[in-house]
Amino acid sequence: MNLESVKKYLEKPGGDTSSLVDELPPRFLEPLVLNALRVDLVEPGRVLCSMKIPPRLLNSGNSLHGGATATMVDVVGSAAIPTLGHMSGRTGVSVEINVTYLDAAYAHEEIEIEAKTLRVGKAVAVVSVEFRKKKTGKIFAQGRHTKYLPLASKM
Repeated sequence: MNLESVKKYLEKPGGDTSSLVDELPPRFLEPLVLNALRVDLVEPGRVLCSMKIPPRLLNSGNSLHGGATATMVDVVGSAAIPTLGHMSGRTGVSVEINVTYLDAAYAHEEIEIEAKTLRVGKAVAVVSVEFRKKKTGKIFAQGRHTKYLPLASKM
């Protein structure tokens, strides 16, 4: 294994970009990924969203980036938790996020993201998130998100 090639892959050539990166606002990742998201349905235990994949979310293979998909599992999945009455105002801390990538989705393709709560208990919530191509209904990714819930105040 060429260790130097690993270093070069992670340290992109072209100079120091820290000044550009450091100027990004706090919590910029969620708006970057979710800006194109539309909420189509919210009901107890379920949130259904859709979006047209913007080019900014593509990977080097010109398909939806896995990190963007994982971010949507996190955020859309978290949004399904309060639909079942978890009222702390916060949806907790991620314990585990798993994403299985089954196919690719490309720029300007219309997709659906459906989050379903599997369990909301006193301390833990589990949500599944399914990604489908809107035109065909074909599943291209599936996620599961486990969150530790903040304890409700007894005061």
